[in-house]
Amino acid sequence: MTAITAVILDIEGTTTPIAFVTQVLFPYARTHLRAYLEAHAGEPAHESLLARLRADVPSSISGSMASVEWLMDRDSKSTALKELQGLICEEGYRRGELVSQVFPDVRPALERWRAQQIGAGIYSSGSVFAQQLLFGHTSDGDLTPLLHWHFDTRVGAKGDAASYRRIVDTIQQPAASCVFLSDVPRELDAARQAGLQVRLVIRPGNAPAPPGHGFEAIHSFDELL
Repeated sequence: MTAITAVILDIEGTTTPIAFVTQVLFPYARTHLRAYLEAHAGEPAHESLLARLRADVPSSISGSMASVEWLMDRDSKSTALKELQGLICEEGYRRGELVSQVFPDVRPALERWRAQQIGAGIYSSGSVFAQQLLFGHTSDGDLTPLLHWHFDTRVGAKGDAASYRRIVDTIQQPAASCVFLSDVPRELDAARQAGLQVRLVIRPGNAPAPPGHGFEAIHSFDELL
């Protein structure tokens, strides 16, 4: 097996409990949505973001609030929606209302990989900005100095092999020396098609691994390196 020089991490169900994302972050963004839209109405950057967001909803849906809620209801991976959710949550982190959760092995693994000169990065459907907020405000402190790269859906969908090819091209590492960690077999299959090593991450609260998934599974980052 080729030596690992880079580790690319999913977030939800891999570094962070699914419940934190679905039961804390998403509800926070929904609860504070109206107030955020009203507070930033008319700002050029905000209106540009909303225009991109409306392009992701059917023409029969009218109004910014309805458009955002329509996407939220479907757990859409819309890049514009993820940017908006990140901006809303930024205020929660700043006020101390949000503190991110990561599994106990995350910080030690990131520190160990840095000492071994192995780069670590994130690939998530959440925006790069939201990723930086999450890892910058964890109960284990600011983890962003331990992360080399952040990727979101601007490189492509997580189920598309081309997305992982773009990532390894960007970080300038051979695909065979990069490993992608995720709890989602579909994502692992795409990464493997792109030539990356992969591991299926088994965490408390994750959906059971499908029978015959065919991926090497780990329960802790300590099992990797």
